[in-house]
Amino acid sequence: MLPFDIVDVFADQPFAGNQLAVVHGADDLDPAQCLAIAREFGFAETTFPASSVDGAEYATRIFTPGGEIPFAGHPTLGTAWVLRSRGVLPQVSEVTQVCGAGRIRVRFDGEDGGLVELTALPRELSGPLDGKLLGSLLRDLGLFGTDVAGPVRVAGCGLNFVHVPVVEGALARAHVSSRPLADHDDRFETDEPVEGVNVVEVSGVAPELEVRARVFVPGLSVPEDAATGSAAVGLGMALVASGRLPDGGRYQITQGVEMGRPSRLLGRVEAAGGVATSCQVAGKVHAVGRGEIAVPRR
Repeated sequence: MLPFDIVDVFADQPFAGNQLAVVHGADDLDPAQCLAIAREFGFAETTFPASSVDGAEYATRIFTPGGEIPFAGHPTLGTAWVLRSRGVLPQVSEVTQVCGAGRIRVRFDGEDGGLVELTALPRELSGPLDGKLLGSLLRDLGLFGTDVAGPVRVAGCGLNFVHVPVVEGALARAHVSSRPLADHDDRFETDEPVEGVNVVEVSGVAPELEVRARVFVPGLSVPEDAATGSAAVGLGMALVASGRLPDGGRYQITQGVEMGRPSRLLGRVEAAGGVATSCQVAGKVHAVGRGEIAVPRR
């Protein structure tokens, strides 16, 4: 049996935000066993941190029910919070996670470390999308050209998302596509695959914006996600490129409302010369459960 923790991330209170299972002592598990456990929990992500820790640095594997991914936001924040609360990590204000996307800096704010923030470096930015590709994506989402409120771009800091700004009222009509984004891979101008669509309604003026978001990730067996830190940091890049935050700034994201899992993500982006240079997203983490899970057969 392997011990695990369940936490809610990007949540102002327990039983909200995005659920995460953190499984301990899983160093010897192969990818198929990790995937079986991730599917057993059925959350958007499950993490498997390494048992050995080098000071304030640790490694982790991240799985969705569809497979392993190099990076995700709420698993990064939740795993760091769990390891610190268990005493695996020292009670310091900053630690480093090593994952498929490289080294991710995680910072704890306040005496109890209740607010956790990650910093990610911009990796890919392309767009605006051409009209034909955009039209196809909008049809898949149940939206129309008149719903679009600005340039649609692909941006990511480890996972790429299509960021679709929409007019008021369109967010409620959006729905998950029955067609995987992989069908469009050869039409996106990116080195790495595009994993999801981030539909956003943006209000306010620089340097402080308010965002309502819905994120669909059908290719990773996550039809709709309650809180998506990886999409949030990529959105910062898109907001800079589109001129909404040309010199950087802050943006607060409300997500998961339509799923009954209200989430709050605090985004921050730094920029120079109209280009994003560093992206941050922060949120609160709450413990909701702890137990043991059997080890799947090889």
